[in-house]
Amino acid sequence: MTKSMVFKRTLQVTVLLALMPLALSSYGQIERYVAGTHYTEIANPVNTNDSSKIEVIEAFWYGCSHCFRFEPLITNWEQNRPSDVDFVRFPAMWNSLMKIHAQVYYAAEALDALDVLHEHVFNAINVERNMLQNEGQIADLFVEHGISQDDFDRTFNSFSVRTKVNQAENRMQDYGIRSTPNMIVNGKYLVATSENVRTQQEMLEVVDFLVEKERQAMRSSGD
Repeated sequence: MTKSMVFKRTLQVTVLLALMPLALSSYGQIERYVAGTHYTEIANPVNTNDSSKIEVIEAFWYGCSHCFRFEPLITNWEQNRPSDVDFVRFPAMWNSLMKIHAQVYYAAEALDALDVLHEHVFNAINVERNMLQNEGQIADLFVEHGISQDDFDRTFNSFSVRTKVNQAENRMQDYGIRSTPNMIVNGKYLVATSENVRTQQEMLEVVDFLVEKERQAMRSSGD
């Protein structure tokens, strides 16, 4: 074997060794989270609000203790999300109390007061044990945190708030939500804690994986 051949063979081995960690890393990422094991593919993908962005939805319930504990994690995730990701909160509902709490959420949103009220609603239910199960209790909470009684009365049972509650209730079936908290990525994938996704932090890691999956798919379709 000539010196030239030895050099060429050495170069090939060096390049191969250099590329192996990257290949193994990519393979590991692909294999780490699997449809049907770590997340569910939604049978009929749901349209998102902005097709130029990757939409991530948190399905939650104010009365859910798991959602209450998840709040610091998801708030931190939201604040540090990439610029191409839209984050949306979605009040889940499968009983009358959850529907009232969805109305609380959309009323706060309509009053441009979610930044103020969202945490206080969680605390009222999970810490103070005030279940906010009737309009009087809800009005008291809103007024306590700066919303006038007149603004509350005008908004809480408004047509626009009622419409949003009904629309959200209809989308529950489309997303296949059965528990809270759940995450929906780009209308295509549902992520929840399970035997294979044991912690809320891992749930967010699956979300990040799926966001990157959608990012790559969008880049490919744009080529």
